[in-house]
Amino acid sequence: MLQNFEDIQKAGKDNLELATKSFGTVSKGVQAIAVEVADYSKKSFEEGTATAEKLFGAKTLDKAVEIQSAYFKSAYESFVAQATKMGELYADLAKETYKPYESALAKVSVTK
Repeated sequence: MLQNFEDIQKAGKDNLELATKSFGTVSKGVQAIAVEVADYSKKSFEEGTATAEKLFGAKTLDKAVEIQSAYFKSAYESFVAQATKMGELYADLAKETYKPYESALAKVSVTK
């Protein structure tokens, strides 16, 4: 009976450690994603503002269309790059969050 209690106590402690590691990993990952989103938002705003200033200074319609086209192309390329980067960050977050549980699941599989 005492052995079962000790096993349950050890399992509870191990699960708490796993949850703590996982929470720390999630916290760091979400923080990295938030920083990335903030940086991208700031960069996009600055580029949009700079383009608006150029558009107000355009003397001809052709020049305005050229400025706007260049901005749209740049914004699209930047968005695609950012979306790829964010996908990688989320995938890394999922992998790192799962790592602590991998070893625990391996132990459970071996003991069965």
